[in-house]
Amino acid sequence: MNKGRVAIVTGATGGIGFEVAKRLGEDGYTVVLNGRQDDKGAERIKELATQGITAEYCGFDVTDEEAVNSNITKIGEKYGRIDVLVNNAGGLGGRSRFEVMTTEFYRNVMALNLDSVFFASRAAIPYLKKGEHPNIINFTSNAAWNAGGPGAGMYGTSKAGVNTITRALAKDLAEYGIRVNAVSPGTIDTNFHIGIKSTKPEVFASWANNIMLGRLGQPDDVSGVVSFLASKDASFITAETIQIGGGQALGI
Repeated sequence: MNKGRVAIVTGATGGIGFEVAKRLGEDGYTVVLNGRQDDKGAERIKELATQGITAEYCGFDVTDEEAVNSNITKIGEKYGRIDVLVNNAGGLGGRSRFEVMTTEFYRNVMALNLDSVFFASRAAIPYLKKGEHPNIINFTSNAAWNAGGPGAGMYGTSKAGVNTITRALAKDLAEYGIRVNAVSPGTIDTNFHIGIKSTKPEVFASWANNIMLGRLGQPDDVSGVVSFLASKDASFITAETIQIGGGQALGI
């Protein structure tokens, strides 16, 4: 058990983020769930409480520098430490080809996926220094390598930035014993894909044909890897990105 240890998970009121928060709670962490939907956050905390997990909700926008600074500082001061920061919040942010892409769209996508990692990590570092086996776990994507599908080029660009900031943070924080790694989920069956799943279920199901293991991923496929990276068992792993896609990145 990780008695007294504290984990923050951004974007944790649904999908993979909530599964990660639940798994870390099961591992014994006090878990702070971040999100922007306060009602949903309250529901999630009640759900975790029924499972004996100690958790609280902290609502703020991860793209708002001042909000990130003030809230993570409050968390750090309350508990006197932060042991794990999971930068899960992010998203496609819509699709746009470069010729017609607005500067606002560009900046919004970069803010959601890259600025958020920078803001949260920077704010957490003073408290991670006080943690036990402290580490940061970022979320990237296959799009960081293949630049994403049509209209998702800026998403891919922002996630490529996450790959690099993961390694840069690992270099910067190694002297303090703070590890920094990333996970790169493949196609995971969550509400992220709700649009195509509800309108073209046959297309959604066919995606499994491009995965070596022949199935779509589930949120707990990701949360288990995050749990490992956060643990003492991964104490000699830093600056790495782990693909969690059933071999999807290689193509078949």
